[in-house]
Amino acid sequence: MRFFLFLAAALLATPAVSQDREVPYWATIKAETLNMRAGPGRDFPIRWVYKREGLPLKVIRVHEGWRLVRDPAGDEGWVTANLLSAERGGLVVGDGLAAIRTGGSDSAKVKWNAEPGVVVALGECESGWCKVNADGRRGFMRADRLWGAGAP
Repeated sequence: MRFFLFLAAALLATPAVSQDREVPYWATIKAETLNMRAGPGRDFPIRWVYKREGLPLKVIRVHEGWRLVRDPAGDEGWVTANLLSAERGGLVVGDGLAAIRTGGSDSAKVKWNAEPGVVVALGECESGWCKVNADGRRGFMRADRLWGAGAP
C-alpha cells in the first residue's frame, strides 16, 4: 500500500513535460478531427471543427490540459493538448504556386509545385528556406511561403 501512495505522490509531483514549454510555440493537429472551443473545457461551445491532420497552429497560452491556439486565418480558441503534436508543420500561403526545389536556392531545380492551402511537414529552416515533405514529395521551399515557419 505504501508503494502505491509513494507512486501516486511521485506522479503528482512531476510536472508534465508539455506544460514546461514556453509560449508561444508551434504545434500541429495530430487528430482527424479537432474541436476549437470558446474556453478551456468541454463545457464551452465549439467554435470551429478542424479536419486537417498536420495543420500548424500557434500555441499562445497554456491552461492545464488545454491550449489557446491561433490558426493560419488568425482565429483563436482552446483545444485539448493531447490532440496536438510537437511535430513542425507548415501551410503554403501566398498567391500562385509555391515551388518545391532540389535545394535551398531560387536557382535550384523545381521538383514540384504546391498550391496555397497545402499542408507540409517541416524540417529545418535556414537562410530563408525550409526542408519540406508534402505527402512524400520532399524538397526545399521558401520560408516566406509557409505559415508555421520561423519563430512563433
